[in-house]
Amino acid sequence: MTKPPKSKPLLQVDKPLRSRARRPRDPAQPNLPLDPMPVRIEPCLALLKAKPPKGDQWTFEVKWDGYRIAVHIEPKGVRILTRGGHDWTHRFPAIAAEAAQLGAATAILDGEAVVLDEQGRSDFGKLQQSLGGRGGKLNSGASVLMAFDLLYFDGHDLTNTELSTRRHLLETLIAPGREGAIRLSEEIEADGAQLLRIACEHGLEGIIAKDRNSTYRPGRLGDWLKIKCIQSDSFAIVGWEQSMVARGHIGSLLLGAMKDGKLVYVGSVGTGFKDSEAWKLRGIMDKLKAARAPVAYSGRRKDITWLKPKLIVEIEYRAWTSDGKLRHASYKGLREAADEVAILEL
Repeated sequence: MTKPPKSKPLLQVDKPLRSRARRPRDPAQPNLPLDPMPVRIEPCLALLKAKPPKGDQWTFEVKWDGYRIAVHIEPKGVRILTRGGHDWTHRFPAIAAEAAQLGAATAILDGEAVVLDEQGRSDFGKLQQSLGGRGGKLNSGASVLMAFDLLYFDGHDLTNTELSTRRHLLETLIAPGREGAIRLSEEIEADGAQLLRIACEHGLEGIIAKDRNSTYRPGRLGDWLKIKCIQSDSFAIVGWEQSMVARGHIGSLLLGAMKDGKLVYVGSVGTGFKDSEAWKLRGIMDKLKAARAPVAYSGRRKDITWLKPKLIVEIEYRAWTSDGKLRHASYKGLREAADEVAILEL
C-alpha cells in the first residue's frame, strides 16, 4: 500500500494556516436525544463564482481536486459512499481502515478523496491512475480523505446545525495538522481575494468559501461557493465530430450542460487529448451512439455522431460567450458519470 506523503504548507498568508482554537465542551450541557443514523445524505455542493465573497460570515478552505465522498462510521463497520451514492468502501482501503480507528461510535464525515503530489497538492490525474482510470477496478491505497464537514456524530444529526458548530465537533475528531489517510481540510483566516491570488501562485485549483452560519443543505444553494484559478467544470458529451487527422479520429467533442433542468448545447472542445486517451474514449463512444441529437443543435459542423449523454468529461475553459458557449476549452479527462449527474447550472 502506497504511503500518503506528509502534508506541507500549501499557502503562506499573514496568519497561520490553522483552524481556530475551539472551546472544550461544557460537561454541564444536557445530552440531546439520539437521532436515527441516515443511510445517505445528499451533499451540499459549491456554487461557481468568479470572485471570492466579502463579509465576516465567510470562511475559506483550499479547493481539493478529487472525488467527493461521505465516510459512514457505523456500529457494524465503515461505509464509503460517492457523491452519487455508490459504495466505494473497497476502493479506498486506507481511508476505511483509519476511519474505523478514529474512536467515534457513529459519524458521517464529508470530504474529498485525493492523491497528493510532492508539494501536498491534490492531483486528479494521479487519483484516476490509482483507481485504474474511469470505470477501473483498482483500489487506491494512496488516497487521503481531506475532511471538511461532520454531518452526524455519536447519535446526533448535525445537518440542521450551523457550520461553525459542525467544524468545532469535527476538530474534536480530527485534530488540525493530523497526518495519515484522514486529515482535516483547514480553515484559513485571510482575505478571500488575497487567498485566491496566493492559491493560484502555488498551482492550486482554487478556494472554497462557506457561510459559517449556514446549515447543511443539499444542492447548489449558495451556502458554499467555489472560486477557481482556471475555470473548469464537468460536461456531458452529446456528440463528436470526426477528423481522420486527429487523435482517435476525434476532431472535437460536442458538450452539454444543464439549464433550467434541460440539457443544452454549450460548445465543443478539440484540444487537450493524449493519443492513448483519445483512442480509449473513441472505443467508449462507439458503444453509445444515438439515433438523434440529445440537444437542440443549429451549428454547421459535419460528420457528427450523436451520443447518449452518459459520458462526463472535465473541461478547462477561459470564459463563456454571450450566447452561452465555452471559450478556449481544453479536454482534461473523463469523470465518473454516475457521480456527476447534475453537471452544471448555467
